[in-house]
Amino acid sequence: MNNFIYHNPTELVFGKGQIARLAKLIPADKRIMITFGGGSVKRNGVYEQVIRALEGREVVEFWGIEANPSVETLRRAIALGKERRVDFLLAVGGGSVIDGTKLIAAGLLYEGDAWEIVLKGKAGKTVPLATVLTMSATGSEMNNGAVISRYETKEKYAFYGDYPVFSILDPETLYSLPVRQIACGLSDTFVHVLEQYMTTSGQSRLMDRWAEGILHTVIEIAPRALAEPRDYAVMSEYMLAATLALNDMIRMGVTQDWATHMIGHELTALHGLTHGATLAIVVNGTLRVLREQKRGKLLQYGERIWGVTEGTEEERIDRTIEATERFFRSLGLSTRLSEEGIGAETIAEIERRFDALGAKYGEAGNVDGATARRILEACL
Repeated sequence: MNNFIYHNPTELVFGKGQIARLAKLIPADKRIMITFGGGSVKRNGVYEQVIRALEGREVVEFWGIEANPSVETLRRAIALGKERRVDFLLAVGGGSVIDGTKLIAAGLLYEGDAWEIVLKGKAGKTVPLATVLTMSATGSEMNNGAVISRYETKEKYAFYGDYPVFSILDPETLYSLPVRQIACGLSDTFVHVLEQYMTTSGQSRLMDRWAEGILHTVIEIAPRALAEPRDYAVMSEYMLAATLALNDMIRMGVTQDWATHMIGHELTALHGLTHGATLAIVVNGTLRVLREQKRGKLLQYGERIWGVTEGTEEERIDRTIEATERFFRSLGLSTRLSEEGIGAETIAEIERRFDALGAKYGEAGNVDGATARRILEACL
């Protein structure tokens, strides 16, 4: 294993009714900004629970953080927070709201434009933040990463801020999610694991088994999560799997490869496609094009996850990739660019961006523009 330092300070508060604990979890003297998305929390009762729990506190609300949060919107939140002297942030929503709130937390203590923080890739001082999770996918509730879009220029980049102080995970908040959102969340969770697992053989038995446990869990619960989204036991497993997939736990001391995510971010920036939906397409192309680089792990993954044990190594790898693609199709997601009307023009633009902005893709497994093109062409 490689050297590493592991520190995850986020306190998880898990289970039904835990939103009521907000008053005890947030210090009484804090001026709180609560950030929201488009309003679904008012329809599913989460908003009422949050406001009731914080009754009597000094609170300002900010609404309208989009899926794929934009710096244009977040600038307005930062201005409001500075005006109201906010010193604690509570993100109520899914990964997009939480990601956006991480930039607000950094922007409140920054004198320049918030996009400068994104371009630097790392925030300095930040205002403390916490979350009430209502959509499981990104793991942002227990990590320090965030991905921010700039609509003016069709750019989308990751940056690193601070970990949430605490995150409340109540599986009942997932009950009202549309089936497609659940499907995209399962896809995001699955590929988060693959990007940390599908790299180098023989590094850590422990990390491999932890990763494989999450993959098995997602495969087992996916049909029921889509068919029975009000099953508390199933949604509990889904919610926790998504958190553990990207809270640093399964990547201690092992190599990672985030090429699929980096290419997926470009597809979102250019076409607005939901993040989890881009991953369901791109990951299959990544496995096809980088099969030699990932040969040992592909064979292990095929055997341990999909039960592929017979045939030549080439046949086993082919069948493993086919099984992976079938899984994403079982979620009702596209697995080809052509199904989304995306073709050669987009591929050429992403190749150009990878070549021009190589430094921004430092975690992408050293994938250059030509390799990104090959991966996308394998997804047509």
